[in-house]
Amino acid sequence: MVRLRVRTGASAGRSFELLGQVVSIGRAPTNDVVIDDVHVSAEHARIVLGPAVMLEDLGSTNGTSLVRAGQRTTLGEAAGLMAALEDGDLIELGGRDAVTVIDVALIDDEIAARVVAVRRIDDLGRITPGVEDNPRSLSALYEAQKKIGGASGLTETLAAVADAVLGLVQRATHVTIVLREVEKGEGAYVPVMTRVRAVHGSGVAPAGPVPITRSIFRKVVGERAAVLAADAPRDVGQSESLLGASIRSTIGVPLWKGDDILGVLQVDNRDAPGMLHQDDVEVLTVLAANASLAVAGARLIDRLVAAEERLHKENTFLKDREQNRQGGARPILGQSSAMSALLTQLEKVVDTRVTVLIEGETGTGKELIASALHYRSRRREKLFVTQNCAAMPENLLESELFGHRRGSFTGATEDKKGLFELADGGTLFLDEVTEMPLVLQAKLLRVLQEGEVRPLGATSPKHVSVRIVAASNRNLEKEVSAGRFREDLYYRLKVFPLRVPPLRERRDDVLLLAQAFLSSYAKELGKAVPPFSQQAAELLVAYDWPGNVRELQNEMQRIAIETSGQDFVIAESLSARIRRVETLIDRGGIAKGTLKEMMESVEKYLLLEALREHGQNKTSAAKALGITREGLHKKLRQLGIS
Repeated sequence: MVRLRVRTGASAGRSFELLGQVVSIGRAPTNDVVIDDVHVSAEHARIVLGPAVMLEDLGSTNGTSLVRAGQRTTLGEAAGLMAALEDGDLIELGGRDAVTVIDVALIDDEIAARVVAVRRIDDLGRITPGVEDNPRSLSALYEAQKKIGGASGLTETLAAVADAVLGLVQRATHVTIVLREVEKGEGAYVPVMTRVRAVHGSGVAPAGPVPITRSIFRKVVGERAAVLAADAPRDVGQSESLLGASIRSTIGVPLWKGDDILGVLQVDNRDAPGMLHQDDVEVLTVLAANASLAVAGARLIDRLVAAEERLHKENTFLKDREQNRQGGARPILGQSSAMSALLTQLEKVVDTRVTVLIEGETGTGKELIASALHYRSRRREKLFVTQNCAAMPENLLESELFGHRRGSFTGATEDKKGLFELADGGTLFLDEVTEMPLVLQAKLLRVLQEGEVRPLGATSPKHVSVRIVAASNRNLEKEVSAGRFREDLYYRLKVFPLRVPPLRERRDDVLLLAQAFLSSYAKELGKAVPPFSQQAAELLVAYDWPGNVRELQNEMQRIAIETSGQDFVIAESLSARIRRVETLIDRGGIAKGTLKEMMESVEKYLLLEALREHGQNKTSAAKALGITREGLHKKLRQLGIS
């Protein structure tokens, strides 16, 4: 028995005798030991009574310490969250400024006189033949094992074990199963199920808590043996745990797996005529040998199911987050005719198996289009994997794409799956595919032709079902002509090309994109979203955006950071390179008007300036402007310049 006495704090002077197997300590009224000090957490700590009496901190705010012979150990630091208690220890709840001190007294029970029989699990081979020679016991064990084997899940398995005990031991009135908490390590044994014999003979849940015999429990675990204790009132004298539970006789049987004691099966005869017998010990020992495996298997299955559910939730969360990051869950912004044509082509190819080549300048959003291609297709539940072919040297890129076997090269200490295998059933996006070395181009061609990959060092290929989406900002036909890209691979990739237009070809989308980016960054920074002034909007549309959407996105991020308390985003808020158009307008004396009118005025000004600088020599002016003499004549006629 464990007795606690509160030495300091609001509850000073109170004493508690711990009769349960798990005793909670904290400020909340639902605890077994309630401490009314503010520095004590609602659920601060607990004491677990097993072979050893363990103190465990439950993640309290101010901590729990154990003081033994003047030496203080703080739980949760080097000692972990659990520590064994000994008689005379002090428990400290709280920190340095506010501490509640509790005295611990362990009152041990004398158990030697009450033990009638002991059967160690190492003697199972000698016990089993005697049980098997009894047809009645053998038949009952067989039926019990069938019920235990047919149970699913830990709770159902424990109930089947408890009911089997009541069926095999007719004098038993109570069965309690105590298991060690796997996460808590040695000593943390907790009662998990109790069944009592009802009037009709079958097992039911008890009306209230049923204490276990801790003295017998310690002997069972300590000696790895089944123990039979004699009738308590007549034969055992003053054993407090037996008398307190009103037990006439009890059997404790270990549940084990190899050298580990998984728990204890306690079988009691309480206030019933007749005492438990040595034959009952032998039958229960044989039952426990198989029940132990069933309990261990059920616990493993429960943990695997819980782990699978947790991994499924984590996987769903990560896939959703990746989908949002890649833009698959967001609509593609664009109202221009160029983007409408692109999206029309995209919808035609999403649910086909053909390889798609996405062409476009840097920063146009090729990866966004590839992501939309995946997440709008039937492959959306599988992985969308991306790899920039220019980001790795040849030897690393080959291993990354195709994987390798252990020992295939220096540093290959274990097998590694390549991106083709990881993307099996999904989509692999190869950005900057023209940067792939010719050797790897040949291996990529085989994947496209045969659907097979062979990891480095492997002797046989693996079949994969991967949709390849490639992208490049270079002209693949020129790369083929220059001998830097395989012609056969070019035709394999360019089955269905998609061209992402540069931002200068979709000026109608500039303000739509700019406002969306600005709103997103302003929300992230907790700022209001000001609209663009007319002058700022005209400058944004007039600018050519050589960095395309990426440049626009970066510009809006900078504006969101710098703008504060303004009613509008004015022209002065834009970068100098964008405001150069404004300088040109001012220098040319161009009046404000529609975009078409202003662009014609700017073009007229530039042509006149070129002619003036070259002394009205049209050939020289055309050369400086990068157009032909005939092209210059055509422009002059269109703009009414004689």
